[in-house]
Amino acid sequence: MYIIPAIDILDKKVVRLREGDYDQVTFYDVTLEEMIEKYQSNGTEFVHIIDLNGAKGDFSNQDYLFDIIHKTEMKVQYGGGVRSIDKVKELIDSGIHRVIVGTQAITNPAFLDELSDAVCDEYKCSDRVVIAIDVLDEVIKYSGWMESSPIKLMDYVDRCLNLGFFRFLCTDINKDGKLGGAGVELYQKLLDHSPFIKLIASGGISSMKDIKALQKIKVEACVVGKAIYENRITIEEIKDWNLKSLISF
Repeated sequence: MYIIPAIDILDKKVVRLREGDYDQVTFYDVTLEEMIEKYQSNGTEFVHIIDLNGAKGDFSNQDYLFDIIHKTEMKVQYGGGVRSIDKVKELIDSGIHRVIVGTQAITNPAFLDELSDAVCDEYKCSDRVVIAIDVLDEVIKYSGWMESSPIKLMDYVDRCLNLGFFRFLCTDINKDGKLGGAGVELYQKLLDHSPFIKLIASGGISSMKDIKALQKIKVEACVVGKAIYENRITIEEIKDWNLKSLISF
């Protein structure tokens, strides 16, 4: 299991939200460029970047983000307002290593079928597309966690698997932004249902103890954001963990 550092951007600033609430935002006195440089210089291969403006349909950050992303050698896992097949392909072709799709896959029943047809033949879709599942008490949420889907969680996972998508980014909303511990119980249920999925855990990770708990249930990776900014987990600890994971792999 490896750790992917997270950088959320709102109005070109590094932030973290609590439970996805734009009214509960913490701004950090560091730039996107500085954060990427810190991770890259410490040997981390992946970085997770979310455009929070884009998630609301405001793409005013995009030129700023892509100017920086194109200068880094790090592999970027990117999300925020990806609403079309063309946008997914555009992002992959422009050098984004993994594209995260969420709301559109939930609200448009045909989207995943069309994405599978468009992407899976040309690319290995599970390596280039990540299906985001944001969960509150086993209910799938979307549109910035403001709306609830009637689709049952495990049914949605099965649908994605049938279309060739095996990598999931699952955020436990109950845990997100609180530094209260990872949603191990939720992730265990997903892995019990489909042991072969590639699961990226997100939300609530506050310490290396949480990281070890996630490794124990064999998630593929975890995304860590606020714990880094609040000095609960150091960049050096991430470096050491990821190097050991690479060696053991």
